[in-house]
Amino acid sequence: MPRLGLFVVVEGPEGSGKSTLVRALAARMRSAGSDPVVVREPGGTSVAEAVRQALLESDHAVTPVAELFLFLAARADLTAQVLRPALEAGRVVLADRFTLSTEVYQVVGRGLDAGLVAAGNEAATGGLSPDLTLVLDLPPGLGRERQEAAGKAPDRLERESAGFHERICQAYAARTGAGLRHLDGTWPSERLLDAAWTAVTDVRPDLWRKS
Repeated sequence: MPRLGLFVVVEGPEGSGKSTLVRALAARMRSAGSDPVVVREPGGTSVAEAVRQALLESDHAVTPVAELFLFLAARADLTAQVLRPALEAGRVVLADRFTLSTEVYQVVGRGLDAGLVAAGNEAATGGLSPDLTLVLDLPPGLGRERQEAAGKAPDRLERESAGFHERICQAYAARTGAGLRHLDGTWPSERLLDAAWTAVTDVRPDLWRKS
């Protein structure tokens, strides 16, 4: 069945403002006449939320390969149960993280083989890829400062070393590819939303009600 909808993913390092931008973009989409399916990774199904609990919200020691497979299991379930059905029904899907997170965190952060991770992503998604990926770039250290200022308790990944998070920031900033747009995560929220909205409407101008 051909894909009719629009798949937009927001990516970036910890504390870059992904979740805030996703909420704001979803509201902008609704005001423009399209009610998006909003998901987060890992999460979005009962299986994927259980994986999220095990990976992020606990103190389990998890080896890099086990961590990879758990992320992939959550993604496979989300793709089959939520993403593909929504897109095939013509819905707009807005996701907080997708395959690029695994390429960055598991390859650059954990040091896993890029071929292994690529094969795992392919198996989990069946080749599904976003129409648009918005990457929020942030200087190393700023994300953690933001989280501390907000009083956010760090999850298992957020407790990784400063060197780990510096590699993540650099890896995101270096990424290029079709359908990938970089946005400055230090911009004020309204400016960031306007830039993201421009990128979204450029991809599928036919989907949105004119204001």
